[in-house]
Amino acid sequence: MKRFVAYALACCLLVSCGIVKYSFTGTSIQADVKTITIPYVEYKALRVNPNLSGDMTEALKDKYRKLTSLEEVDTDGDLELVCEITGYDVKATAITADEQAAQNRLTVSVKVEFSNKKYPEDDVSKSFSAYEDFDATQSLDAVEGTLCETIIEKLVEDIFNATVAQW
Repeated sequence: MKRFVAYALACCLLVSCGIVKYSFTGTSIQADVKTITIPYVEYKALRVNPNLSGDMTEALKDKYRKLTSLEEVDTDGDLELVCEITGYDVKATAITADEQAAQNRLTVSVKVEFSNKKYPEDDVSKSFSAYEDFDATQSLDAVEGTLCETIIEKLVEDIFNATVAQW
C-alpha cells in the first residue's frame, strides 16, 4: 500500500510539473500541447462513396474532442492530423461450391500524416485499413451505411491510438 501511495504521489508531481500529461482515456500528450488541426479528410479512392470523407472527418474530430483536452483550431495547431481515403474496395471473401460469392468484404484504407510541431519525434506517417463482411445476397447499397459506420469507428480508434495514445 505504501508503494502505491508513493507511486501515485510521484505521478501527481510529474503531471503538476508539466513534464507529462496523462489522462484516464489513455492519451499521452505533453502539457504544453494545447491545440489540434484536423482538416477535411480527402477522398482519393477510385470507387466513390460521397459521404465517407465527411463522416470520417466528423468522427475524428469527435474522438479527439471527447478524449483529449485539445482545442480544435482551423490552422496551425500544435498537432495536425491529415488523412486521405486511399482505398474503398469490395471483394468476394467466401465462395460456394458452385463458384458463387457467399460473402463480400468492404475494405476502407486511409493514409495518415500526424505531426506534432512541438515534439516532432512523435510524428506518425502510416496507413490503416479496416473491413466488414456482408452477405453476398445483399447489395452494397443496402448495407453500405451500416458497414461504413463500423469501419469508421475501427479506423478512428486505430488512428487515435497511433497518434496521441501512442500504442
